Amino acid sequence: MNWDQELDARGLLCPLPVLKARKRLMGMDPGQVLRLLATDPAAAVDVPHFCAESGHALLGNTAEGDATAWLIRRA
Repeated sequence: MNWDQELDARGLLCPLPVLKARKRLMGMDPGQVLRLLATDPAAAVDVPHFCAESGHALLGNTAEGDATAWLIRRA
């Protein structure tokens, strides 16, 4: 799948990956997709919860080395 922007949050701990994703998504157009890279284990809970609470669509995630790549479609 293609994405419009990518945010590298590897090495950042909770809540920074989600906070940075929220800020980046606010600057994107509705329907655009953000690819978020995170190594924080808490992101497995934080990212889906953030998407559910904010109305963004979580399109999926994949492991990429020591990181997880999350695809989020802006509401």
